[in-house]
Amino acid sequence: MLNRAILMGRLTADPELRQTPNGVSVASFTLAVNRNYSKNAQQQTDFIDIVAWRQTAEFVSRYFRKGQLVAVDGRIETRSYTDRNGVNRKAFEIVADQVHFAESKASSERAASYQQPAPTPFEVPSSVAQQAQTFESGDLGDFSEIPADDDLPF
Repeated sequence: MLNRAILMGRLTADPELRQTPNGVSVASFTLAVNRNYSKNAQQQTDFIDIVAWRQTAEFVSRYFRKGQLVAVDGRIETRSYTDRNGVNRKAFEIVADQVHFAESKASSERAASYQQPAPTPFEVPSSVAQQAQTFESGDLGDFSEIPADDDLPF
C-alpha cells in the first residue's frame, strides 16, 4: 500500500514542541496550503495539521516560525478519540518524515515581518526603478561592438 503526502504551505503559527511522558519530542503545527484552483475568483486554502516526532520535531521547533514557506513529506494518519462532551471524533493529520525550507531566509523574514501590497497596473515598483537608475549610470566604455558579419565568435 502507498500512503505519502507531500505538501507546501505557510506555517499559521510557531510550531509547538512538547515531550511525551517517556521524553520523546513531538511538535505540532498547521500549514495553510493554497489549492490549485479558485472558486468565485477567491483563492481557497486548506489548513492541515502536521505532527513531527523526535529529531524532526526538534528541528522544526528550532528553525521554523510563523509565516515561513515549508515543504513537508510524510504520511496521512487517522486517530479516534472522545471529546469532552463524550462525542466520538476522528482526526486526520500528516505525520512528517521530513520537513524542508521552501524559500530563502531573507524571503521568509520579509514574509513574516511585512506583506508588501502588489503594485497597481500603472505603477512601477520602487525596486525596478532603482535598478533602472543603476543601469543608466553605468559606463558604456566597458563594452565593444561586435562586427555584423556572419562569423560569430562562439
